Order: sequence, then structure tokens, then C-alpha cells
Amino acid sequence: MDILVALDDSEPAWDALEYALSEYPAADLTLLHVVNPYDVGYGEAAHFGAGTVVDEKCDEADELFETASERAADHEGSVTTETVVGAPAREVVDYAAENAIDHVIVGSHGRSGVSRVLLGSVAETVTRRAPVPVTVVR
Repeated sequence: MDILVALDDSEPAWDALEYALSEYPAADLTLLHVVNPYDVGYGEAAHFGAGTVVDEKCDEADELFETASERAADHEGSVTTETVVGAPAREVVDYAAENAIDHVIVGSHGRSGVSRVLLGSVAETVTRRAPVPVTVVR
């Protein structure tokens, strides 16, 4: 079984990884980190240039994956990592569709009401649009 775990540096994402490791000990895991170029602060982009900031965020993904690899050290299946640039929900869905993924696991911040409407929900969008089953971990 090939499982995609969406990974950013948030507690819900780490919980999603722990869930994948405990519930699917022999599955092949792909840890996907999406660098969102639209999430770059205006000040950073204006000062350094948007491309430079995105490159820096991609480099930071390497540190994220080092921590993830340590947590997955005893995992029986393979663990691979991928970094892509784009809108998080779209990139997770597209990656799952294009890479023979059997299952997606994402973390959710559990926002509701106005904050969910204003901030959106990557987990909800992935759940609605993914071509495979999705587990949302809160």
C-alpha cells in the first residue's frame, strides 16, 4: 500500500505522520511538503524577491524531512520525501492522482465557524477532491 502523508511543521501534521506510522507499519509512505508561494509574507517577498523566499522554504523542508525520518526510523515500509511548490490542497490531490497513491493522510487544525471560512481548510478540500480515501487526523 502506498500512503501519502501531507507534512508541514504543525502539530496536526506530525500527528498525521504518527498515525500513519502506527496504523500502517508496513506501508510505503511518501511524505509530501508543499511550499505555498502565496503564503509568503509581503515584506519577505518585497525585500528578498519571491523566488528567493520560495527557495529558502524548500531548503527548510530538508530539515523537516530529517525530523520526520528520525520519527520513522523503525518503520518497516519505505519512506520517501517530496517537496512541491503550489497551493497545498491542489498539490496534495494532484500528487495522489499522478503517483498511484492508495490513501492520503492529512492533519487538521480543527477550525470551525468564521476562522474556517476565512482561512479555508486544506484537509476539507483534499477530502472532497482526492481520488483515493483520505484520513483526517485531529
